[in-house]
Amino acid sequence: MSQPARNRPPVILVVDDDRNTRDGLVRALQRQYTIVAAESGERALTILDERPVDVLLSDVRMPGMDGITLLQRALARHPGAIGILLTAYGSVETAVEAMKHGAYDFLMKPVNLDHLELLLQRALRSRDMESENVALREQLEDKFGIENLVGTSPAMQTLFEVIRQAAPTQATVLIQGESGTGKELVAHAIHRLSTRSKAPFVPVHCAALAPTLLESELFGHEKGAFTGATYQRRGRFEMADGGTLFLDEISEIEASAQVKLLRVLEERSFERVGGAQPIEVDIRLVAATNRDLRALVAAGKFREDLFFRLDVVSIPLPPLRDRLEDIPLLCSHFLDEFKRRNNKAIDGMTPDALNLLAAYPWPGNVRELRNTIEKMVVLSRASRLTARDVPANIREKVRVAPAGRSLTVAAGSTLADMERDMILSALRRNNESRTLAARELGISRRTLHRKLREMRDSGAPVGPEPVEDEPGPEEDDKTEQA
Repeated sequence: MSQPARNRPPVILVVDDDRNTRDGLVRALQRQYTIVAAESGERALTILDERPVDVLLSDVRMPGMDGITLLQRALARHPGAIGILLTAYGSVETAVEAMKHGAYDFLMKPVNLDHLELLLQRALRSRDMESENVALREQLEDKFGIENLVGTSPAMQTLFEVIRQAAPTQATVLIQGESGTGKELVAHAIHRLSTRSKAPFVPVHCAALAPTLLESELFGHEKGAFTGATYQRRGRFEMADGGTLFLDEISEIEASAQVKLLRVLEERSFERVGGAQPIEVDIRLVAATNRDLRALVAAGKFREDLFFRLDVVSIPLPPLRDRLEDIPLLCSHFLDEFKRRNNKAIDGMTPDALNLLAAYPWPGNVRELRNTIEKMVVLSRASRLTARDVPANIREKVRVAPAGRSLTVAAGSTLADMERDMILSALRRNNESRTLAARELGISRRTLHRKLREMRDSGAPVGPEPVEDEPGPEEDDKTEQA
């Protein structure tokens, strides 16, 4: 049973053994809806298997299969259905029984057509909103799910495991890593995998706020608290109540704000700037920094007691230069993203281009690599990215750099070849389990299925059909790489 299409009226299946009732409902509803009619539950199930239907409108008492049994069987086959039951023998017990089995609502016969029309509009609107909410959640998971943290290196596998262990808890998390390593992606992943995932995720970029504004931003202010405070304002702590507050570059906050932040973490309450009324909040704090907080503590620039409050679960992010083996997968990931976004027909990347990218030290880490691939895709005029597409500053840096760690790509290999080899190797190491292979690769099962399908469609040898296994909670297939 499909969701309602935007370019067609909703389809309603009317089921009633009484011909007069059935025909009357068809005439009343056919101006706004596409109506299909059935005289029995058995006939209704046949129709449900033949065409998409949005609403099942059925009598309860019918010879053979009754309406509640029909509803149960219809929803078992098509969980997206809206079920509305009609009866001339209404009672509270019957209504409760109908609701237990998934009915959206219950109407007495003879049917009040105005009431029915309002009920249909409300039911369809509710279903559409739920579909939109599911789509939005999937988009958020696409953007911020753990799959966006791409990598098969040991460092990334350790990172994935720490995220999965820490996310369901209420512990404060401190993410430490160089600029561009993906600290905010990790914070989003922790929130999305936590019990607070349906509550707000509120980010604060501390380095972007002047010290005089930071306290007001975090804790809010009362009207008249300072010049220009013409109204009461809620702070980020209040906005994040029930959810996750992400403080990026926490090392940049001044001593006065550090004191107040420490108090909030200890007491879970605070006052707005200029206020005296304590405000209690329930938040989980995730903080991030690109500086060494221990060194700042030793230098007297960061409070030691606040550091210990923050450093409950510490997550260090590896720089890209320490996980060169992830560069082919990252290049493939970003190439897919930007060729779709820019509508460019690019088949892949040549080995000489990939070797140049793998030999570069990437001081800007994954963010710099992502921006580089975007630039290469936008400016390329060929069907494959080559060494000529690699920005000149990278080519020059690699040319004059001393020999060091590198990743050599065999001549004749393509990015698609390397990606296929990585996927097939991961499947072999995990006894053809798609769930375990996807986890090792840092991608979702949906992405793995898509890539295997693309490989087969292109005629590439992909080996035996992988084992179909059930995903664990952390491998929910709703997410896919963005």
